[in-house]
Amino acid sequence: MTLALSGYKIGQAIYTGTRTLVYRGQRESDNQPVVIKFSGNAYPTFSELLQFRNQYTIAKNLNIPGIIHPLSLEVCGNSYALVMADDGAISLQDYAKTHSLELRELLAIALELADILHDLHQNRIIHKDIKPANILIHPDTKKVKLIDFSIASLLPKETQEIKNPNVLEGTLAYLAPEQTGRMNRGIDYRSDFYALGVTLFELLAGQLPFESDDAMELIHSHIAKQPPSPAQFNIPETIANIVMKLMAKNAENRYQSALGFKYDLEMCLHQLSEIGKIETFEIGTRDRCDRFMIPEKLYGRETEVKTLLDAFDRAANGSSELLVAGFSGIGKTAAVSEVHKAIVRQRGYFIKGKFDQFQRNIPFSGFVQAFRDLMGQLSSESDDRLQVWKTKILEAVGDSGQVLIDVIPELEQIIGIQPPATELSGTAAQNRFNLLMQKFVQVFTSIEHPLAIFLDDLQWADSASLKLLQLLMDETGYLLILGAYRDNEVSPAHPFILTVDEIVKTGATVNTIDLQALSLADLNHLVADTLNCELSIAQPLTELVYQKPRAIPSLPPSFSKHCMKMG
Repeated sequence: MTLALSGYKIGQAIYTGTRTLVYRGQRESDNQPVVIKFSGNAYPTFSELLQFRNQYTIAKNLNIPGIIHPLSLEVCGNSYALVMADDGAISLQDYAKTHSLELRELLAIALELADILHDLHQNRIIHKDIKPANILIHPDTKKVKLIDFSIASLLPKETQEIKNPNVLEGTLAYLAPEQTGRMNRGIDYRSDFYALGVTLFELLAGQLPFESDDAMELIHSHIAKQPPSPAQFNIPETIANIVMKLMAKNAENRYQSALGFKYDLEMCLHQLSEIGKIETFEIGTRDRCDRFMIPEKLYGRETEVKTLLDAFDRAANGSSELLVAGFSGIGKTAAVSEVHKAIVRQRGYFIKGKFDQFQRNIPFSGFVQAFRDLMGQLSSESDDRLQVWKTKILEAVGDSGQVLIDVIPELEQIIGIQPPATELSGTAAQNRFNLLMQKFVQVFTSIEHPLAIFLDDLQWADSASLKLLQLLMDETGYLLILGAYRDNEVSPAHPFILTVDEIVKTGATVNTIDLQALSLADLNHLVADTLNCELSIAQPLTELVYQKPRAIPSLPPSFSKHCMKMG
């Protein structure tokens, strides 16, 4: 790929990746040294173009010292070129390869990064891709700056949907658990602390906390495995504790502010200067959150989560199971999402669909939504893997693939254009579809990748969907169907309840989760954690909230809205 940009001389390559290329150069009008970032794709996607504009706009408008401010965003062929001033700084990744980082120097770098993150977070910006390659250090002045705001967010919180690891935003080795989309947690400024923790771990230990060529294994490590302590690499215990706090799985257990992190670093550096060593002390004592945030962890759901995980374990060992949960607005979605960790461990798939009271005339709407979700996950896998799926699906559905494509259009991207199906009507057409759907589902249910399907609002499911649900529970192993419904809207004679009864009669495994509102004690823990105070101090507010039936939350947003109303 030949690179040229009008008005600039292109020099030495600094970085060559699949998505971006970075070169040193010179602006011809005044001979100013510059660094130019190009797209690595001659025909970039809309998302890639958006990232260039995002990086330019955010960095250009940030009036803080710890970042590289772009000079211009130039049109270059079908894409953009981002031009930045070149002051001779190099990436911390390259610097660490040629310099032996002493502990004192590393602490100084971490202190500068704490200041930069504080400034970013005060401006309500989440970087989302902190790593040594995106940190610049000047070899002479040792001044540190942060670069690459291509996926940075101006939102206070984001929710990451489940995606194939190959298309997740960020760098997998440094990705916070919530950025994987498999944690039922929002992405906020504390995601940057996790990535910073991984960065410091790598610089201290000379290796990443989790190393694997398997993307799903890395994701599982981030969300479920504890990293080794840096203390194992002859790092002072206090420094190790700081890094481990940064890398806590739940954001509530990480530092809540860059200033709290900075204070602990300053204490370490002071001790190192005064007594030549770092003694153990309690970290996080000056750490305070400067914004109102509701903890996202589950309260009072230990029994229900265990039931879920046990059900998935049985499915992963070859059984099929239907697990149903009733009562709307009581936290079933949050509880169901806790099964993600187990699914990643087993390399399984999790898909979800929702029935709508205004679409009851559309057959299979919830199932179709779920399997369109699955096709989206599959479509971003490697070409070799897609060929395997294509072969398996065609073996299962034969010449009738078009029947499924008619309701799941995304399937055509995987199996290609199919011949028209034989026209059938009435019961024959429905029976054919049910048989094909059963075979189709069985493609994705195996010991290598069990399948979990979450179907919400089943009280609005059409009769065809209920019949399909019954068929899938028969002779389909490695399958867990999580069904949620509003039990205040169904009676014993409701079609869904009758369907469940029929499934039970066949001998299939059917279990029920009974989700109740939070107890006073659990609610008090939520209030105390939110206000960062003792349980006894939170008790009066808890009792006030508890008196209002609709204000007893199972999910943080419910509680947040209620707190806002209360002022």
